[in-house]
Amino acid sequence: MSNITNYLDYLANVRGVSKQTLRAYYNDLSKFAEWIQTRGIEPEEAQTRDLRFFLEELGIRGLSAVSTNRCLSSVRGFFHYLSRFSLRADDPSIGVKNLRTPKTLPSFLWEREMAQFAALPETEALLWAERDAALILTMYSGGLRISEVTTLCLRKCESDFSSALVIGKGDKERPVFFSEETQKAIKAYLPCRLEKLKRPTDNLFITMKGRPLSVSGTRWIIMRYADLFNEKTRLNKDIHPHSLRHSFATHLVKAGCDIRVVQELLGHESISTTARYAHVDIERLKDVYSHTHPHA
Repeated sequence: MSNITNYLDYLANVRGVSKQTLRAYYNDLSKFAEWIQTRGIEPEEAQTRDLRFFLEELGIRGLSAVSTNRCLSSVRGFFHYLSRFSLRADDPSIGVKNLRTPKTLPSFLWEREMAQFAALPETEALLWAERDAALILTMYSGGLRISEVTTLCLRKCESDFSSALVIGKGDKERPVFFSEETQKAIKAYLPCRLEKLKRPTDNLFITMKGRPLSVSGTRWIIMRYADLFNEKTRLNKDIHPHSLRHSFATHLVKAGCDIRVVQELLGHESISTTARYAHVDIERLKDVYSHTHPHA
């Protein structure tokens, strides 16, 4: 495991990956190391055929194609590291292909649905109306990941809350922008925030007990509103925190925003990750066609 440990140290200290990503790499590579060692082989000695057998084993264990491909990605990264730093002459993962996965569109809300969802805190008084309204609009208006909104700091926001700097994947900082509606919601929330604050913190969003809001806490809040939204609309949509980010991107692409601009706003490294949002409108057209054309 020494080479795996060194690789994880490299990811943390040189590549600067997040703790969550590092934990995923650790889990995947530990799974691989345990399996390969039962075959009397050390992880760094594995051959292409061993990696294929490993993928078969993951399938037997019931892992989905998506989870299997993620695990393979971690293993690929490990062997690329070994090859790059001359710890191994070849890279056995080059000959191993990803499993085919079904093409799925990201979960999102259409504009009218998003407006309904964002209005829930004010109309339903479910939890903490001022904070939750500001939280939902900030995530949607800025296209923020859940980790980005929980680490969003007041000192990184413009004085009028028209924009802010957030820390994305790989500790990369990028600017995000907020709508006038979002700015008003944040300003309405700030006096309430000050009342509940127990000790000084720069985090914009806090709990009812005055502590910085965590990732799990944010997820719980959004899921509560998701359940309420489905209960009221009977749409039964798969809504989760990332759906707000998906909605942000979908609405921009639908309005004609350049895909590369959307890529910058989302903080995506690869344009292919952003390009999937361009397919959303096509799928909507297909759906409209199938429901309205007499011979569809």
